[in-house]
Amino acid sequence: MFGRLVWKLICSNRGRVAVALLAVTSGATVISALLCIQLDIGRKLTQEFRALGPNIVIAGKTGDQSIDPLNVQRPTALGIPPGLAIGNSLRGTDGANVAAYAPFLFFVPRVNQAPVVAAGTWLDELSKLNPTWRIQGSWITSRDADSQCLIGRKVAQQFGLAPGSGLALNYLQRETNFRVAGVIDSGAEEDDQVFLSLAAAWKLTGNNDFVTLWQLNVSGTGENIEKYTARLAATFPEYDVRPIRAVTQAEGNLLDRTRLLIASMIVLILVLTALCVLATMMALAMERRKQVGLMKALGGSISRIVGLFLAEVGTLGAVGGLAGCVFGIALARWMGERVFGASINLRWEIFPVTVALMIAVALTGALPLRLLGKVKPAVILRGE
Repeated sequence: MFGRLVWKLICSNRGRVAVALLAVTSGATVISALLCIQLDIGRKLTQEFRALGPNIVIAGKTGDQSIDPLNVQRPTALGIPPGLAIGNSLRGTDGANVAAYAPFLFFVPRVNQAPVVAAGTWLDELSKLNPTWRIQGSWITSRDADSQCLIGRKVAQQFGLAPGSGLALNYLQRETNFRVAGVIDSGAEEDDQVFLSLAAAWKLTGNNDFVTLWQLNVSGTGENIEKYTARLAATFPEYDVRPIRAVTQAEGNLLDRTRLLIASMIVLILVLTALCVLATMMALAMERRKQVGLMKALGGSISRIVGLFLAEVGTLGAVGGLAGCVFGIALARWMGERVFGASINLRWEIFPVTVALMIAVALTGALPLRLLGKVKPAVILRGE
């Protein structure tokens, strides 16, 4: 019986109820979309910032510009034996994940008597460290490709090279010939460099088993990367472990500001939705004075009567919230594609949160229904 009365109330004022339902649904749509983005924004921003390249550097202490990654005998608290990659020692801890890592040995050989910066590294990790780099030709997928190299765009222009060309590097009376596998366009100083395998660099320089530094591309929030860096520094105190703060701090600041903006928008939308429902309920309260007076005259208690109207409003909030969640997920996916170039993951927890928020907003907007408690049956029956 109670349910039938609630349904009759909803159907008796379809116009105003439709306006209130539209307001709740619209608010729920935007709020659920923002909640999806809020819950997924950290991962999306992390992906965007990781595309900028390495964000942690491990180098020798001041005055010692080389690292011996293979022969140094030191205790390893986490059970990683000497000789394994430094970046692998704390993989997947503190909410950070090592997406790529590689050692680098920098030196300055000559090409046709002209100096050029060269870097010996793990060529198979280079594209993973710098996912935004473009290449003409092909990446080198083998770590042992000692006869191939990659060159920067400006190096190719300076010496008239292209993929497939031969390149001779001369260093301290040692000369090694390479075949250019690809030309890199990084848009940064790497366009002036030549990249060859670490083994080939060791052979050319004679500095076997030494590197200048390690570069790591670590995914995670700025705070997690800071913790990860601190643990690396504690594990390898003989090295200088530092994050590239311009990237990690920018990520943290942007993430905090974005979350604050989203939270502010959610509060604003909740307030506007409540005001819209408030205006609609005010008009409904005035129209239903006669119905309330008649109910009172027939012996209905005011708590029962107000309970009917609150049930009506709560139903509107639940239905509008549920419908808004469905539309909000579609909106979040569209926004993710346009802003991040990737769809926002569906988070099922937004359904109960959004529905609960919409019910609370609808009930808050139903405050004018309290005026119905002051309706006097005698006045209504006299037609006043």
